[in-house]
Amino acid sequence: MARAVELAAVVGAGRVDAALGLAAIAGRFADGDLASIIDHLAAERETVGVVIPGEAHSAQPGTAGWARLGTKEAGR
Repeated sequence: MARAVELAAVVGAGRVDAALGLAAIAGRFADGDLASIIDHLAAERETVGVVIPGEAHSAQPGTAGWARLGTKEAGR
């Protein structure tokens, strides 16, 4: 909340309030999340919906690429 107060002094309480609402819906309260949401709103990007990935979702693309290291194909 201290960061929200600091941001409100810079960008205004209305923007921070809107960003806090979106952060609450998305469950995004890590370092930098609130500032990122404020930047998104400042860029006047349309907020169509909030995507909340399930527990099974992973942003990790996988490790299949590592399997080729050390093979002849990796040198091509």
